[in-house]
Amino acid sequence: MVNPKVENGGLVSDIERDILKMVVVNRYEPTRPAVAFIKGLGLKRGALASSVAHDSHNIVAVGVTDDDILQAVNQLIEHGGGVTAFCSTEMKTVPLPVAGLMSNKDGYEVAAAYQSVDALAKRLGSTLHAPFMTMAFMALLVIPELKLSDKGLFDGKRFELTSLFEENGIS
Repeated sequence: MVNPKVENGGLVSDIERDILKMVVVNRYEPTRPAVAFIKGLGLKRGALASSVAHDSHNIVAVGVTDDDILQAVNQLIEHGGGVTAFCSTEMKTVPLPVAGLMSNKDGYEVAAAYQSVDALAKRLGSTLHAPFMTMAFMALLVIPELKLSDKGLFDGKRFELTSLFEENGIS
């Protein structure tokens, strides 16, 4: 386990160590987002968000700052779901207004939009071949080890919600 970076009493992303804030926002009821950290996405700026997130298809977002995450999440809420990449100078989105999973647009148009979003994710620093696919599986609780649901951090080995922050003296 790696302790997250603390600034002004709050836990923040640490791009030097590739530890980014991750949130899951419940799309079905107004609750507080669940927050954790993820390593290995590689973002250096901006945020990525997606409503294609197994199994519940809540919004999963990863970003460098809270504001970046907020902008990306709000973009998806405005479109009724989708995938988006955001930085202060650019935002690319594939709206998926049908249950947050499907588009009512032509497949070629959707594919071109997705390529644009994926390219922006790579320009923001993601080193992953498929960053949105990786994010989708970070909310899939049935595969080990740690995953993030709208209810909080889930330990796939013990098959229960957990609070690693509290267990390790971090509040």
